[in-house]
Amino acid sequence: MSTLGRVRERALPHFADGTESAKRTLRRELLAVRGGLTPDDVRESAAALAERALRLAELAQAGTVAAYVSVGSEPGTLALLDALRARGVRVLLPALLPDNDLDWGPYTGRDGLVRVQHGRRMALFEPPGPHLGPDAVTEADAVLLPGLAVDARGMRLGRGGGSYDRVLARLESAGADPALVVLLYDTEVVAHVPEEPHDRPVHAVVTPSGVRRFPRT
Repeated sequence: MSTLGRVRERALPHFADGTESAKRTLRRELLAVRGGLTPDDVRESAAALAERALRLAELAQAGTVAAYVSVGSEPGTLALLDALRARGVRVLLPALLPDNDLDWGPYTGRDGLVRVQHGRRMALFEPPGPHLGPDAVTEADAVLLPGLAVDARGMRLGRGGGSYDRVLARLESAGADPALVVLLYDTEVVAHVPEEPHDRPVHAVVTPSGVRRFPRT
């Protein structure tokens, strides 16, 4: 049985409250599970994710999609980015700013990505400059959000840096209403994600085995 198959047998913890401590605990558990995945697990899941995501009406109808380049054992995104670009979709990728906000630039293919080391954190693959500014995300018809988990209400657990909280706040402030989609492994759809007042639900989650949508509020 593959590492991913064994991961699916593990039970993830349930938290009743919305404390930051509960979020940290859940993040550690989820990252430990991801850390046990093999490169083959990640590649196989990335292909399945791309196939599922490309069937989404929200992406099929999108002229511009804001996305990101997966790193390490994150659910893979490059196959999906390439397929969207081949469709003629304008794909925007983030560039992390010193204050953890995100700038944006167009995806022109894998060869155009720049590896950027941000302090002691892991290196990210970003679009080369000049960039379009943080408000460019408001032009997107769909936004692919990184995450570690989502629950039955569509509440997403991020890594805790706050970058995408800013993105969601910027979209709301601009009156933009793109489809919010998170890409995860099957085991990362959990019963409950601890939430804080600023947290916002996503509209859909895509995993290697399927798609689940949540009502828009």
